[in-house]
Amino acid sequence: MKPEKARSLHETLLGKFHGFIVSQEWPPGFQLPFETDLAEAHGVSRMTMNKVLTQLTREGYLIRRRKLGTFVAQPRAQSAVMEITDIEAEVRALGLVWRWQLMTRALRAPLPAEIREARIQDASVPVLALRGLHFAGDLPFCLEERVINPAAAPAALEQDFTHEAPGHWLRLEIPWSSAENRIRAVNAGEALARDLQLPLGEACLELTRRTEISGQWVTLVRQSYPGERHQLMAQFEPRGDEARPG
Repeated sequence: MKPEKARSLHETLLGKFHGFIVSQEWPPGFQLPFETDLAEAHGVSRMTMNKVLTQLTREGYLIRRRKLGTFVAQPRAQSAVMEITDIEAEVRALGLVWRWQLMTRALRAPLPAEIREARIQDASVPVLALRGLHFAGDLPFCLEERVINPAAAPAALEQDFTHEAPGHWLRLEIPWSSAENRIRAVNAGEALARDLQLPLGEACLELTRRTEISGQWVTLVRQSYPGERHQLMAQFEPRGDEARPG
């Protein structure tokens, strides 16, 4: 009977805390009381409370920070792997206020890594380099680092991109015929951790995209997201010869 009782308490607390989070009685960013205080308040052992908090953390509802405490996680955004997504729309879909902050704008020579990744043929031609942050509410949602080819998008030189994110402008103004996405997991270095307000070494999701039109590159962008607040989604159908369970 004892294991059954413990399991019942565990499930009861899971449902209760899940309800607090979904109803936003505990809103995103809310700091929970300490584990020992929670256990005492709900009349359970610390071990039972630890299991409840651990499970909610594993399911993405909570974030546990060593020496800082336990917090309600921000809603997790998801992007389609094979699409060029609208970050503003992603943020608004979470019910949060989107804001763009331009950090730097410069017309400069392309860097060696940009020449390689964008497959730039003439490195003597300057690129328009932009760096900025997308915000979801008060928190940084995505760091965007982008170079644009003025030969493919000359009107970009007339834009200051102070209020309009470059990706949104490009989608409206400049057609593209093909795109490549590369996705990888990275750990936040000092600059990325500072910009995204994350602990040093925190897991992040990095998406690099190159677009072109008629064989000419248009833009190369690197977008870095806090890993705990973002996920990727892909939908696909089997080819005719793969229409089998697997």
